[in-house]
Amino acid sequence: MNQKNDNFIDKTFTVLADVLIKVLPATKDEKKAFSYYRYGMSAQSNGDYAEALENYYEALKLEEDPYDRSYILYNIGLIYGNNGDYSKALEYYHQALDLNSKMPQALNNIAVIYHYQGTKASEKKEFEIAKDMFDKAGDYWKNAIRLAPNNYIEAQNWLNITGKLTDNLS
Repeated sequence: MNQKNDNFIDKTFTVLADVLIKVLPATKDEKKAFSYYRYGMSAQSNGDYAEALENYYEALKLEEDPYDRSYILYNIGLIYGNNGDYSKALEYYHQALDLNSKMPQALNNIAVIYHYQGTKASEKKEFEIAKDMFDKAGDYWKNAIRLAPNNYIEAQNWLNITGKLTDNLS
């Protein structure tokens, strides 16, 4: 049932994207960039990360709008994060935020990576590094929650439990 819904959503997105490309006033390069982005999203949802990256990089070459570029960069970050290359993921999430500071999902994903690194450092008894990573995670989660107060409930619970929610909340 779930797979069927996913396929329906993918097909619906593809149909809508095709219609948008035809009717929206856009330059040839913008339309081409959107096509690459769309193919990248499709490949990414099918787990073909190499093809997705190829398409996203092509879209980046053509796309000039900072807001649209931020989503391309964010998706590239997702792929690197899913593949365990956290430093590259962080690099792309930060680039996305440089272009679009109101992207709570990028802030959340950065926090998740820092939290993971804090957990790993703690397991190795590297408590100073762990504290630094957890502090960074808390800061990014607080920023994400400011932008999307009804999201990231687990992060909000973690911030409450650790007392980080009240740290520098203003």
